[in-house]
Amino acid sequence: MAPIEIVRVDGRRSEIVADCAAVEEPLEVRLHGRPFAVIMRTPGADRELAAGFLFAERILEHADGLGTIEHCTDDKGGRADNVVNVTLTDASRLDALLDERRQVTTNSSCGLCGRRTIESLSVDVEPLEAPWTVAASTLGLLVDRLRGTQRVFDETGGLHGAALFRPDGSLIEAAEDVGRHNAVDKVIGRLLMREALPASETLLFVSGRASFEIVQKALMAGVPMVASVSAPSTLAVDLAAAMGVTLAGFVRGERFNIYAHPERIRQDA
Repeated sequence: MAPIEIVRVDGRRSEIVADCAAVEEPLEVRLHGRPFAVIMRTPGADRELAAGFLFAERILEHADGLGTIEHCTDDKGGRADNVVNVTLTDASRLDALLDERRQVTTNSSCGLCGRRTIESLSVDVEPLEAPWTVAASTLGLLVDRLRGTQRVFDETGGLHGAALFRPDGSLIEAAEDVGRHNAVDKVIGRLLMREALPASETLLFVSGRASFEIVQKALMAGVPMVASVSAPSTLAVDLAAAMGVTLAGFVRGERFNIYAHPERIRQDA
């Protein structure tokens, strides 16, 4: 976060006060030293963000495919905080990957950004199956538990959060970022880097709405349940229904909507 000066208005009164704002800066992701993507993000956990992003983009299929992720150095030999270089253990596809990459700036790590349809996803990803369930009362508690991890949000009010929980509601990983997609990539990237994917016994909870890309990232990581404090998109509902992902929205304590695969959320006795 960064200090700023604002004018605070309260009815007819106004005053100049000090405040804080969430930091947003571009992160350039390079593959073997060659530009691949630019992600607008909140600095921090850049290596995890890059790993999660490349996993969602199908560049990485498992942790074994990852060689190194390092911040680049500037002309004076210091660390360039907004540039990371990723090396792959198998560089044979590198030229093809770079040729296929769209020459655009990725806005908040939006993942596939509509490049693939639900049908194309179903070709190489099997629908998820999970025998476990989560209690409705436990799901309702996750709003506050996610909120409790958002220390920077407390200061700025300007960051999204994402967290992975076990079915009993215990926290596994959490992250904040200006982009909710980035926050998801950070938590999934952490699991990828410690070879803990697929995360088939976890559920993903996000602030904001549940978009197609959020469900897609969960699907790729093997996460069979996604819940959010806001609404899902129609494409997110379609993807969740087709691929075995339980999708819940408008989670506000004891009240929420289930949009796909309700069998994994059980009513309390």
